[in-house]
Amino acid sequence: MSGHSKWATSHRKKEIADSKRGAAFTKIANLISVAAREGGEDINANFKLRLAVDKARAANMPKDNIERAIKKGAGTGKEGNNFEEVTYEIVGPLGIGFIVEAVTDNKNRTVGELKAIINKNGGQLGSPNSVAWNFRRCGLIYITGNLSDETELQLIDLGAEDIEKSADGWQIITAPGDLMKIAEKIKDLGLNISEASLAYIPNEETAIEGRDNQEKIEKFYNLIDDLDDIANIYTNADW
Repeated sequence: MSGHSKWATSHRKKEIADSKRGAAFTKIANLISVAAREGGEDINANFKLRLAVDKARAANMPKDNIERAIKKGAGTGKEGNNFEEVTYEIVGPLGIGFIVEAVTDNKNRTVGELKAIINKNGGQLGSPNSVAWNFRRCGLIYITGNLSDETELQLIDLGAEDIEKSADGWQIITAPGDLMKIAEKIKDLGLNISEASLAYIPNEETAIEGRDNQEKIEKFYNLIDDLDDIANIYTNADW
């Protein structure tokens, strides 16, 4: 079950630099607001909200910012909330697939910004399932520290589909419906969860050969990730 995950390394390669921390907080706040709007502000009863708040805490987002985003989404704050989630499928340079999740209050603006990047960098906006066929929806948990063989077996018994060593800890893949159950068990075992979320993982990765091609894919990834409305990006590129 254990092994190094190249996908995990590339997916998590972009750390939040101080200069971008404010933009990252805005993206997370929008995720929190959408979750609170859809399922209410009770973090114990709203699993989606709980995941968003956990992500905020992992990014060291101030408590006041988190509470303000929850109230905004639930309609109990001073600001209104008309954000919605949108998923785009993109065929990028070299035929590499990207699934992009956005949280936006203006879909026309978001798709316009995406198209500007795509058209200038040799990609195209895909139709439904043009890219998604090569990905599966799953729960994804990152933990730091060590995992004993006994703990691995316990998590497998709970339904963990895969457990792999990553660059800075361990990556655990679950069925979407098992994410909360397994995350709770991990916390009960005293292990530190650095991130837990629903994600898309490629069924097959495509190796990017040559430094020029690697830079081309990384540039495309970063340009999309830098857009204010983009929450998550998943790719089948292995670089």
